[in-house]
Amino acid sequence: MVRGVGRTEGILLAGSVLVVLVATGIQARSPGTWLMEVVWVLIGLPLVVALRKRFPLTRLLCWLLVLHAIVLCYGGQYTYAETPAGEWVQGWLGTQRNNYDRFAHVVQGFVPAIAVREVLLRRTPLRPGAWVAFLTVCVCVTIAAGFEFVEWLSALVAGAGADDFLGTQGDVWDTQWDMFLCLCGAVLSLLIWCRVHDRQLRDDRAG
Repeated sequence: MVRGVGRTEGILLAGSVLVVLVATGIQARSPGTWLMEVVWVLIGLPLVVALRKRFPLTRLLCWLLVLHAIVLCYGGQYTYAETPAGEWVQGWLGTQRNNYDRFAHVVQGFVPAIAVREVLLRRTPLRPGAWVAFLTVCVCVTIAAGFEFVEWLSALVAGAGADDFLGTQGDVWDTQWDMFLCLCGAVLSLLIWCRVHDRQLRDDRAG
């Protein structure tokens, strides 16, 4: 069984996410938008904690999930189109839009790729290789498409009230960009982390 992170490290990681949740929630410009953006953190954190003994995650995945939670919370606090970090990069590069949402969609593929890969390698007969990589990327892009359906539904229900949540900033190709960048993030993550991830899974099994 995978040992995952130690008790102290686990408390530190979970505590960090809670602190970020509280801080960004208190300072959120639009509480409703913040809630819609961080709902996945509110669901995911208790789930990871509840399953920590039956399905402990590798250290790599735990740290990546914390990174993803911070990205979501920060984006939710300001709404993605108005994040100070995005505005700073916008001024630095001279772009026409705040691209923090672009970065967030890269992360949307970068982090889930390791989560999907971990489930495939631990809960199916598959072994590291091309099929696992292919299926991992397919699942990540499918998840990204699912989020776009959620945004579409929110636009139908709330109309202009969903503008902060959608964050398209007038880009008619925003949906396509979101899915493409998620694809790029998933591929990049596999290129960077596969060996580290395999080593952690192998070392934990040996332990």
